[in-house]
Amino acid sequence: MCGIFGIDNADDAANLAYLGLYALQHRGQESSGICAWDGERMHVERGMGHVAEIFPDKVLARLPGRRAMGHTRYSTAGESAVANAQPLLIDCVHGQVGICHNGNIVNAREIRDELVRQGSIFQTNSDTEVALHLFARSQAPAVDEAIVESVARLTGAFSFAFITKDRLD
Repeated sequence: MCGIFGIDNADDAANLAYLGLYALQHRGQESSGICAWDGERMHVERGMGHVAEIFPDKVLARLPGRRAMGHTRYSTAGESAVANAQPLLIDCVHGQVGICHNGNIVNAREIRDELVRQGSIFQTNSDTEVALHLFARSQAPAVDEAIVESVARLTGAFSFAFITKDRLD
């Protein structure tokens, strides 16, 4: 039970994402985060607590751009720690990508163990990072194909939002 909100092609997108997360606060009160694309690079801010506590004006000012997504967390997998707050952001063969996730990936432990044996290094104990590693390792030529390929390996009930330099999926 998390809240995910995304907005594209809007002035002050991070502020609009903040307002969306504020409205979704009932979906998770543990942590929150926003990732924004400024036309050149991604910016992310995450923290523990309620949306209004994490995003005063000075923090929102560090999230420029016309594309943003955010997440408010109620943990069902992984401990309650800022490392597990979302969005998670990486730079990989597909460029910079941020991910938000809601739901449960029931085969996450099995896939994580496989990825670790193959050399993956995890920074969190969240099942969301498993999906991110699958995406980063995909050899698909396009971002949308890499998303489909990575999500196809997962079982459970879940939804994702991905933000890249080109789009919000």
